[in-house]
Amino acid sequence: MGWFWLFLAILLEVGGTTCMKLSQGFTTIIPSVLMFVFYILSFSAMTLSLKSVDVSVGYAVWAGIGTVLITLIGVVWFGESLGFFKIVSIILIIVGVVGLRLSV
Repeated sequence: MGWFWLFLAILLEVGGTTCMKLSQGFTTIIPSVLMFVFYILSFSAMTLSLKSVDVSVGYAVWAGIGTVLITLIGVVWFGESLGFFKIVSIILIIVGVVGLRLSV
């Protein structure tokens, strides 16, 4: 069940970060409120996941996969650039997360 909570925490964190961008510096009310809701729920799910997932692996997976997903959303939805170094960096993040997971 810990991995379920971890992946839910990742999705909620990605939702919160996306709303952070959409809030335009707290000038748009609905994304601003949703940002806080998503982050509270994300930290709650993360806390539940850490009952059975090692904190070192859980946090690395949460941060790494969240970073990869936010980068993809930035490129696809917000029109951010995707250059060679960004692609290599994303691959390195994924390799690092997989390496941590396999080390358990």
